[in-house]
Amino acid sequence: MNYREDKHGEKLSILGYGCMRFTQNGNSIDIDKAEKEIMAAYNAGVNYFDTAYIYTGSEAALGEIVERNGIRDKINIATKLPQYLIGNRAAIDKYFNEELSRLRTDHVDYYLMHHLTDVDMWNKLKTIGIEDWIKEKKASGQIRNIGFSYHGNTENFKIILDDYDWDFCQIQYNYLDEVTQAGVSGLKAAAEKGIPVVIMEPLRGGKLVNMLPEKAVNAIKASDRGWTPAEWAFRWLYNQPEVTVVLSGMNSLEMVEENVKTASEARPGDFTEKDFALLEEVKKAIKEKEKVGCTGCRYCMPCPKGVDIPGTFACYNTMYTENKSAGRFQYAQTVALAKEPCFASQCIECGKCEKHCPQEIPIREKLKEADKALRPLPFKIGINIARKYMFRKKK
Repeated sequence: MNYREDKHGEKLSILGYGCMRFTQNGNSIDIDKAEKEIMAAYNAGVNYFDTAYIYTGSEAALGEIVERNGIRDKINIATKLPQYLIGNRAAIDKYFNEELSRLRTDHVDYYLMHHLTDVDMWNKLKTIGIEDWIKEKKASGQIRNIGFSYHGNTENFKIILDDYDWDFCQIQYNYLDEVTQAGVSGLKAAAEKGIPVVIMEPLRGGKLVNMLPEKAVNAIKASDRGWTPAEWAFRWLYNQPEVTVVLSGMNSLEMVEENVKTASEARPGDFTEKDFALLEEVKKAIKEKEKVGCTGCRYCMPCPKGVDIPGTFACYNTMYTENKSAGRFQYAQTVALAKEPCFASQCIECGKCEKHCPQEIPIREKLKEADKALRPLPFKIGINIARKYMFRKKK
């Protein structure tokens, strides 16, 4: 495992474990499976584990696994203040203390202001005393490093970056998002200030692995590098010395093994001009096919009317990155035949989802497009018949 240093010289594994996508067992996390995966990563040298208050069951699962295996003092836990739920100083303590309880710990190694999208969100926290609160928590040792996770434009990112003495920050960044959100400009701005950068969405919610168009897949297969699609994405990030940790939402041992191998081999400066040219070819192929730039982060959820927004967009994109039949079949399996109706047609255009979307997708407009494509009249009739049969009241 390769390591890079944080602001204070502590070594962090360049591969971080993102705990948002643990495998579910019914309505709860499959704790035994998650434990095997976490411990495999830990034993391979991963020492940075990222979770958040709103990742359902994640903090509690991580806390249980860490305590059970006695590794708390050997790893770094990162979690996040749900600033979008905060209205006063008392609420800050309420959520923080709840997180400590879930994590079964007395301190957080890396604590983030979660999901800042503009300066106003940070200024709101300042007005209710967040700076004094942070000072107190750092003095007591309950927080070791303070940072923020960001989904917004580059300009606002740099303003927030310059407004406080941050220990680290977290941004969405991958070879498709090089010039969006904080982007490479924000990455370099943080590095110039000596602020470590943690990367989220390195695979864009799995799209850079599972939804690559055929042209992109063939280009990767033709390369003499022998790298998998995931490896290309991670190595592109590791090639940049400004990147400190790359998070991966690993939910299989195979995924852990592959990502650990990559993180053990990759070095800054490994990429050649030929490698960069191949990724340009891949990006061009992707952008030719994709209809909606949704990463499946689910920040838009829950919809007040029950619309499965990310599920709908995933199927819509599959229609064009694979084929129409595949997209509609996926839609039937994952969205249309859910017990509780979650169709895009249920949208009342309230706009709540768009306020929380990190990608700034015009969700209301795209939902109409997606619904029209995914549910042509014959398919809509078929879905209605199937739903009546599947969910009929049993006597």
